[in-house]
Amino acid sequence: MASSSSFSSSSWTYDVFLSFRGQDTRHGFTSRLYDALRRSGIHSFMDDPGIERGEKIFGSILQAIERSGIALPIFTPDYASSRYCLDELVKIMECQRTQAQVVIPVFHDVEPSDVRNQRGRYGEAMERREQRLGRGSDRVMQWSQALTQAANISGFNSSPNR
Repeated sequence: MASSSSFSSSSWTYDVFLSFRGQDTRHGFTSRLYDALRRSGIHSFMDDPGIERGEKIFGSILQAIERSGIALPIFTPDYASSRYCLDELVKIMECQRTQAQVVIPVFHDVEPSDVRNQRGRYGEAMERREQRLGRGSDRVMQWSQALTQAANISGFNSSPNR
């Protein structure tokens, strides 16, 4: 029987799923975090930088989210500019509700209140989404709700300039 401090569960394929915008932190913060988790024996999912994003690959990523006990959305200033990141976040928040997945947000060089209230770069990104998809779009509303829900969870601030 696993100890109560163990991340692993027989129902999970991955202990941790890392959601991040590759251009922002793949070769810095996120890769160092992934390596530290791996060295600690924590089985984590970080998408391969060599794969091209697309619907088929994205389906595999959504499955990885479903099969992870913990999700770490790493919010950076441009996280919300990626529809893939926003779709991942919607799935993560769904898994938190339906599978009791643990969500631990990491705010990397961004204020939680900017994510929560979609201000600053987050507000600009969501405004662009509304312009493309229309005001009141269900998809934009899902993204906005997921950002607010995730930012309301106590997480970690990891900012290089502080």
